[in-house]
Amino acid sequence: MTKQPFGKMPDGTPIEIFALSDGKVEARIMTFGAIVVSLKTPDRYGKTEDIVLGFDTGEEYAANSHNYYGAVVGRYANRIAHGAFSLEGKQYSLPKNNGENTLHGGPDGFFNVLWKAKQIPNGLELTYFSKDGEEGFPGNLTATVRYTLENGTLRVEYSATTDKATVVNLTQHSYFNLAGQGNGDILGHQLTLHASKFTPVDAGLIPTGELKPVASTPFDFLKSTRIGDRIDASDEQIKLGGGYDHNWVLDSSNGKVAKAAEVYEPTSGRVLKVSTTEPGIQFYSGNFLTGAKGKGGKPYPKRSALCLETQHYPDSPNHPAFPSTELKPGQKYSSVTVFSFSAH
Repeated sequence: MTKQPFGKMPDGTPIEIFALSDGKVEARIMTFGAIVVSLKTPDRYGKTEDIVLGFDTGEEYAANSHNYYGAVVGRYANRIAHGAFSLEGKQYSLPKNNGENTLHGGPDGFFNVLWKAKQIPNGLELTYFSKDGEEGFPGNLTATVRYTLENGTLRVEYSATTDKATVVNLTQHSYFNLAGQGNGDILGHQLTLHASKFTPVDAGLIPTGELKPVASTPFDFLKSTRIGDRIDASDEQIKLGGGYDHNWVLDSSNGKVAKAAEVYEPTSGRVLKVSTTEPGIQFYSGNFLTGAKGKGGKPYPKRSALCLETQHYPDSPNHPAFPSTELKPGQKYSSVTVFSFSAH
């Protein structure tokens, strides 16, 4: 593993970047936002390419943090309706940064702060201390993310503890294009999601509370399907998301690491497999990408990348029937997601 400077925060604090390599895959991760800056993997011919969106400098990440490129998002990934929830009889209000809602922990969530880095065997451990009341959330929370890279597999382990009852939902927000970042769209990528149900949303992309079967809908990815085949279907949920931007209810949700998703890109032969302990996965088809330039000056237009964010369901604090995201003092939040890379 190597460590280098990677620019500065707006207040002048240095940002560091670490490169992990297992001889096949190389991941570069920085202290700002615990962000995966680049992920280089070989195609079927052994040609290596960077398959995640991002920027060339730490300063660009800091100036465009609302893109969430490669970041760890928290304290609560995804949306909380009306920026409000109640816990143990107390009402909490959060800053709204997505219309009427709070998205990814608010404007200064975990994606927009510096983490402390420590080298560990085959990887990197990043820690962030989130003070009681930060972005409206209760409790002093210590969050840790461990990235390890072995045998073509990037393992992400999250943990957290608190001194007051709170809610926690952490995820990794990398934008993938398996043909290489900035190389066309992801409509030809073939996706499998091990999920028989999804959570339909309202106009603000907040779950209605229903767990709807994917059968006979454009949300059925139980068999490998081209993403572009039904992305513009005349389906109300597709219209609300501008494509796919929904949470799927994973079939295996017993808290053990289990298959969640596979993506295959036919021209390069690259395969991404995602496994997780989480009960849900947000598949986002890059509908809000605008064509702004990223690494190497390449533009990132609409649908030029996809996200597979393993998570608890959006707005769970306001849905008692959803799996709980509560964390109490004395408990430990822990979650594992594994990204495996290959080619054929």
